[in-house]
Amino acid sequence: MDIQQQEYESYMQKALTLACQAYDQNEVPIGAVVVDKEGAIIGSGYNQTEASMSQTSHAELLALADAGKKMGDWRLEDCTIFVTLEPCTMCMAALKLSRIKKVVYGADSPVFGFRLDKDCFIPLYNNDALLIQSGVLKEKCSEILKDFFQKKRNESEGSKRKKP
Repeated sequence: MDIQQQEYESYMQKALTLACQAYDQNEVPIGAVVVDKEGAIIGSGYNQTEASMSQTSHAELLALADAGKKMGDWRLEDCTIFVTLEPCTMCMAALKLSRIKKVVYGADSPVFGFRLDKDCFIPLYNNDALLIQSGVLKEKCSEILKDFFQKKRNESEGSKRKKP
């Protein structure tokens, strides 16, 4: 395994730790960290859509906001975001507008992933090519999501059985 892969896995592990915090708060377990060009984590976030009752409280958007505050600038040039699940279209647009250099994600999103969007808006914002890498710690990132949704299904089935 090369050094870059080891570093990527280390950052993704930090994003997974955040995803576990979301899981513990009954949120869809997605975590994200923003890393600057020196390798320092300058932003982090995990899903908080249920707690905030806002569809904009995705892990990526919270990590971007955190990084912007720490950097004193919303432009995050030369930064990389590590997120446990493929970003949705909303988050991908925010990443692009934030001038993020690279998006690294773990698991593919078969339901809401940006690659599924038929309206390919990303080229509209093409100042520079956005680098995208998928599959970092894919199995671990997928497993926490599968476990969460299985737990939700079990809870739902249990509540249905209790009714007379």
